[in-house]
Amino acid sequence: MRPRSAGTYWLLALALLALGALVWLVGFTSVLGVRTVEVTGASIAGTEQVRAVAAVVDGTPLARVDTDAVAERVRSLPSVASVDVGRSWPSTLTIAVTERVPVAVVAAGDAFLVVDAAGVVFHQVAQRPAEVVELMVASPGPDDPATRAALRVLAALTPELRAQTVSVVAESPNGIHLQLSGGRQVVWGADDQNEQKALVATSLLTVDAKIIDVSAPDVATTR
Repeated sequence: MRPRSAGTYWLLALALLALGALVWLVGFTSVLGVRTVEVTGASIAGTEQVRAVAAVVDGTPLARVDTDAVAERVRSLPSVASVDVGRSWPSTLTIAVTERVPVAVVAAGDAFLVVDAAGVVFHQVAQRPAEVVELMVASPGPDDPATRAALRVLAALTPELRAQTVSVVAESPNGIHLQLSGGRQVVWGADDQNEQKALVATSLLTVDAKIIDVSAPDVATTR
């Protein structure tokens, strides 16, 4: 086996020095530090609020940014359903936000609380959006049984029935009714057999009646 020449050792030493310098440059200096935090998808929270909550100090080496910690901080914003944090070299941190989708609102004084499919209250607006249904529940939230029941009923409605539904009233999971346009009402009863009740109620929309009772869908009545 031939011994390595002095030149080989020098080349190896230089390579190690270059590697060390590169590691130092990337991980411990601001040369490849964060200069821009690019936020997308945050129409409710707004890009400035997302940047503030992300709390990434300008100049922090991009390689050393804890992207999981940044994502966790951004997820603390009520309107954020999920977030993806990444690096775009040489100096940009990307934060892609997916916001919660409104499915209903709850009246709160002169405003409306916006609720997603899981019952999370994530936004407040001055006017009720035309495309969502109003929930009438005492304590809106993901842990409220009446809220969860009302949302399950809402999710089961046929397009025809939903188009006429003004509000879903849930005094309890067993006491639900729909307020329809024109002052009509659908007595729903308990949060069960929702798909069947929706189909039966839809078939009775053409009947000239103020009240459609599908609480027992096999023997639905109108009056």
